[in-house]
Amino acid sequence: MMYFGERSITRKTTSTLVTSSLKPIVKAALASAMVVGSATAADPVTVVSWGGSYGAAQDAALFNDASANTGIEINRESGASMSKTCLQVESGSVSWDLVVTGSGGGAAAAAKGCLEKIDFDVVDVSDFYPNLYTDYCVGSDVFATVMAWNTDKYGEPGSDGAPKTWADFFDVEKFPGTRAYRANNVDGALEPALMADGVPPEEVYDVLSTKEGMQRAINKIRELKPNIAVFWESGAQQAQLMKDAEVDMSTGWNGRFDNAKKDGATVGYSFDQALLDYDCFAIPKGAPNKDTAMKFLAEVSKPEYQANLPFHITYGPTNQKAYELTTAPKELIESLPSHPNNVPLMLPVSLDWYAQNRETALELYIEMLSE
Repeated sequence: MMYFGERSITRKTTSTLVTSSLKPIVKAALASAMVVGSATAADPVTVVSWGGSYGAAQDAALFNDASANTGIEINRESGASMSKTCLQVESGSVSWDLVVTGSGGGAAAAAKGCLEKIDFDVVDVSDFYPNLYTDYCVGSDVFATVMAWNTDKYGEPGSDGAPKTWADFFDVEKFPGTRAYRANNVDGALEPALMADGVPPEEVYDVLSTKEGMQRAINKIRELKPNIAVFWESGAQQAQLMKDAEVDMSTGWNGRFDNAKKDGATVGYSFDQALLDYDCFAIPKGAPNKDTAMKFLAEVSKPEYQANLPFHITYGPTNQKAYELTTAPKELIESLPSHPNNVPLMLPVSLDWYAQNRETALELYIEMLSE
């Protein structure tokens, strides 16, 4: 089975992931499957995601059609944040109904009591891959945190002399140049540093489960800090940094770099030692339109919508039936993080670690950044 958020992953299920990936969508059948009737009159649901190519991809593949097909009106906002979500909950002033989050942030927010439980009588996850949803968050896409670089400077992925591992990213003598790294958020920041420091991928979360292990990772980032020209705050910024050639290497999300390349950036990346992860939808505790938000979440989780996502951003669907419906070409399917050729190269993110340790790790990380 495919397990995301766990230490191991086997290839048996991933090999079934793309078995029927090129079946055509029969328009009439698709339209029939998408008709769910008009929603009863209700206040618009406030749906909060991120900006840039990611938000645009969700609008095009998921939100716009789901709203039209259900009759559920939505207010679209950017700036999704679990920290802001928890602040709304703690202040008793919740204005968001459905929020996009990284899996680690969602796990931590759920542990703090900031999220509503998902009603699985409404939201059907029976065709989802295992571990791509929790009691509080439903997976929206599969992505990878990778290291990207300027191919004009270092060469194309796989070429002689091109960087291959996190050790290369941190080696400024072998690969001189400026770096970009994550700011103000620890998700996906510590694992690369430990691998660069020689920790095998399968031991990363064991090491990070102690404060000493977290500090070891932070010390490694501290060593690189003089060469970090920019600490990025969003996926849109990742893409722009590479498009403008403002830095030579950056951490970030594979789909953002693919879209930057479409826009003319000389950028490449590798799935070697990348972090295999997923984004998900969460409903804040006390959401003003909780029931309608749950219905909207049920709609966007259907394979008919997820089948369109790879056309807009190279993230993999979480609903396995999407691979049976998508008309995406073989080359595009094979570029997705969830393709069986790519999965074994990566470290699945541990949601258990984030739920238990994220707050402590974030404090240590922010302290280092402020030095």
